[in-house]
Amino acid sequence: MDLNKVELLAPAGDLERLKIAIIYGADAVYIGGEAFGMRTAAKNFSREDMEEGVRFAHERGKRIYVTVNIIPHNEDFYMLPEYLKALEEVGIDAVIVSDPGVLGVVKEVIPNMEIHLSTQANTTNYYSAKFWYNQGVKRVVLARELSFEEISKVRAEIPMDMDIEAFVHGAMCISYSGRCLMSNYMTGRDANKGSCAQSCRWKYNLVEEKRPGEYYPIYEDEKGTFFFNSKDLCMIEYIPELIKSGISSLKIEGRMKTAYYVATVIRSYRMAIDEFYKNPLEWKFNPMWLDELKKGSHRHFTTGFYTGKPDSNEQNYASASYVRNYDFIGIVRGVEEGGLVLTEQRNKMCVGDEIEVMGPYTETMYTKIEEMYNEEGEAIESAPHPREIVKLKLGVEVGKDFMLRKIIDEPVEE
Repeated sequence: MDLNKVELLAPAGDLERLKIAIIYGADAVYIGGEAFGMRTAAKNFSREDMEEGVRFAHERGKRIYVTVNIIPHNEDFYMLPEYLKALEEVGIDAVIVSDPGVLGVVKEVIPNMEIHLSTQANTTNYYSAKFWYNQGVKRVVLARELSFEEISKVRAEIPMDMDIEAFVHGAMCISYSGRCLMSNYMTGRDANKGSCAQSCRWKYNLVEEKRPGEYYPIYEDEKGTFFFNSKDLCMIEYIPELIKSGISSLKIEGRMKTAYYVATVIRSYRMAIDEFYKNPLEWKFNPMWLDELKKGSHRHFTTGFYTGKPDSNEQNYASASYVRNYDFIGIVRGVEEGGLVLTEQRNKMCVGDEIEVMGPYTETMYTKIEEMYNEEGEAIESAPHPREIVKLKLGVEVGKDFMLRKIIDEPVEE
C-alpha cells in the first residue's frame, strides 16, 4: 500500500470473503477470531484460516487486523493472554480493542503489537484521542457521530503519527457508537459481547401508559413502524472531503455480509478512490459508482453525521428490510481451454439469461449465457442446485473470481 494514500479497509466474516476483499481492491481487512470480537454470528476465523488469510494478504502487500473489542467482564480475561500470543504468532498486523483493561493486557503480553482503538470506545474529541495515543494506541476509530469539521479538528490536534479511521459505508446503529442494551433486555443476547439480535430493526408501535391495548404507529402504516431503524451510511460521493478531513483509513461495515456484497462495495470505492488520486483537483463523482453499490443488497442511504446532525429523514420508518435488485448467480473459478467459464453456481441461472459480469479493476460487462454444461460436459438448460459447478459460454473475457449477476424483474425486500 502507498503510505501517502488513504487506506480502504474491508470487513470479512470468513476466509473466502477475506480473499475476495483483497482481490477486489481492499488495502487491509479486519476480521474476528473465535473469541473476543463483536460479531459472534459471523463465521469468524479459526487459527488455520487466520494463518492462510494473513499469508494471502501479506503476499500481496495488504494488512490484516483482528477485533478484540468486546466490552469484557472478569471471566473474559482468563483466556485473553493465550489468545493474544496466538494472534502475534499468526502474524496479524494490529489488534482492535475498546476496553482499557484489554489494552493493558495487550501491552503486557504482546508489547510490539500495533493497537487500534475500536469505535466502541466512542472517541468524539481530540483530548480523548491524545489520551489513547499516550496509552500506546496507534490508530483511533472515531465514533460515527462526528462531522467533517469535527474530524478535521481532531486531525489537527493529535500527533502526526496517529492514524484516524472512520466508517464510510454500511449499517448504522441507533445507539451511540454501538453501545446498546436493547438486545440484552429483549432477547438476553449481549450486544456488547458480539451477540446483537438487532432488536432496533424490528417492528414497533407506541403504547401510552393510561391507554393499554391502544397501539399507535409512529408512522402512518398499519403494520407498525421502524423508528429505531437507520438508513445505511454511504459516503462514496464525498471521497475528496473524506481524504481532506485527514482520515487515514476508510472503513466499510459488514463482517456478516456476503462475498458478493464485499466485492460490490470494495470495487466501487476502489474505483472512486483511484480516480481521485489520478487528479485530485479534477475529481468528479461518477453516478456509475453509486449504481454499482445499489446492485448489492442494501437499505436506503444516508450521509450520517458527516454533513451535520441527521434529522428524521435519516431514519427508515417504513421498513427494516434490505432492497435487493439483483441476484448473485455465480463466481468464476477458472476458464478452460476453448473459453468455457468454470462457474460455481450461487443462484439459479438458465441458458439465455441476460447477465452482468463484475470483476476487480474492470468495467461491468453485459452479456448472456449462450451455452451451459455440467461437470461431465453434458449440455444443460439450467443450474438450479446451490454451489454446483457448471461450464458457461458467455461471449466475454472473464477471469478467476469474477462474479455473475442478473437483474430481478421485481426487486425484493429481505
